[in-house]
Amino acid sequence: MTNVHKKIYLFLSDYLAVTGSFFIWSSLRISMGFFSEAGFWQLFRLSLFVFMFWFLLFAFFGHYRTWFTRSRTDEIFAVAKTVSIGIFIIFLMTMDVKYDIEHPITRSRTLILSYWLMMMVSVSAGRVLIISVRKKLLERGVGTRAALIVGTGEKATELSRQIAEAPGIGYRVQGFVALSPRDTAQIEDMPVLGDLGALPRLIHEREIREVLIGVEGHSEHVLESIIDACEGTDVGLKIIPDLYNVIIGQVKTNQLYGFPLIEILPQLMQPWEWTVKRIADILFSLFILVCFLPLWLVTAVAIKLDSRGPLLYNQKRVGMNGRVYTMFKFRSMVADAEKMTGPVWATWDDDRVTRFGRFMRRVRLDEIPQLINVIKGDMSWVGPRPERPHFVEKFKKEIPLYARRLRVRPGITGWAQIKGVYDQNIEHVKQKLAYDLFYLENMSLRMDLKIIISTLYIMMQFKGH
Repeated sequence: MTNVHKKIYLFLSDYLAVTGSFFIWSSLRISMGFFSEAGFWQLFRLSLFVFMFWFLLFAFFGHYRTWFTRSRTDEIFAVAKTVSIGIFIIFLMTMDVKYDIEHPITRSRTLILSYWLMMMVSVSAGRVLIISVRKKLLERGVGTRAALIVGTGEKATELSRQIAEAPGIGYRVQGFVALSPRDTAQIEDMPVLGDLGALPRLIHEREIREVLIGVEGHSEHVLESIIDACEGTDVGLKIIPDLYNVIIGQVKTNQLYGFPLIEILPQLMQPWEWTVKRIADILFSLFILVCFLPLWLVTAVAIKLDSRGPLLYNQKRVGMNGRVYTMFKFRSMVADAEKMTGPVWATWDDDRVTRFGRFMRRVRLDEIPQLINVIKGDMSWVGPRPERPHFVEKFKKEIPLYARRLRVRPGITGWAQIKGVYDQNIEHVKQKLAYDLFYLENMSLRMDLKIIISTLYIMMQFKGH
């Protein structure tokens, strides 16, 4: 059962549960005289709207995202929370404020509790059935995920035995990855496929989905090397719990079917927060572009009058998961500024910046065309600033964990920018990375709002660069 098949089965299960609950509940209300008689097709049309409401709510709270080893108990609790929120919304939407305040809760209103119970039981039952079937298939080797174990010591071999004894977890171990090229002996009928330098290649060639870390000792350097090798790949990282204190703040305790592994570098924002962030990005960008259109037209005229050259400056940048895209900015430098120098950083007193360009940079007006990138999905309002491919490749080799900035969409502004950190040398890059990693470990809608407000304050003070 692939993830696509699983989502289809979840969709069908939810449809049957939601529609069945609605028909049973409607029949109950009609039999009690609280609903006028309605034909099947009338109820069916209404049930489609009801299902759309629940489908959007389930999607909003991440019930259709990729999960691999969630337990049945966890799924029941997740469904209970979402269904309870949905019932509360329905209760508010159907409330007659004047009547319901003046009168005690009527019997027809209390019937919504029966609908809540029907939804809880039917949706949970369908999802538990799917999880149970999937677990049985995994135990038979159907739909397992290819995995590698990093390490060749006692912990790695013990981890391999535990996975073999728990087929329901769904890992299909391909072999071991040694910390040193010297450790190449076969372990427990399983090959050592290479050392850390070969890890990115092995992930690609063998379509690895999980990297399980079973190394001895508490070496931060080794852990950083493993994380760095996995950046830019779609793999999960799990580690044996006793290394937790090495990476405080970068792990999430999440036992899988009681299996003794914890997740490294999890997504800390909830699915509904990602949804709200994306919707806010689009709506806010459209609002700024449309409502302040006269200002952008005046800016365009000023750029053309100030110096010759194109209105917009287009540049290749590296986005989420290493995808290269074209970023737009109002041109603030002379035309062909890098024709002679190649890719270089701008400086505080850069003589390539035009007179009006210097003003635009101080109020960050040159960033406005990036709202087009935000609408397209290349960028977000808040995130690590995007960098050019030339510098990304350079920094990935020189700075540990640099590639982790690519786990999220780059932003028009970010935590490093409101702290006044700009790239002028390698030390500034390292300092900015520290701020970017802090943002990734603490990102939330509240933090995004704080960064946006701080950015507006900097703009009003003409402190942009």
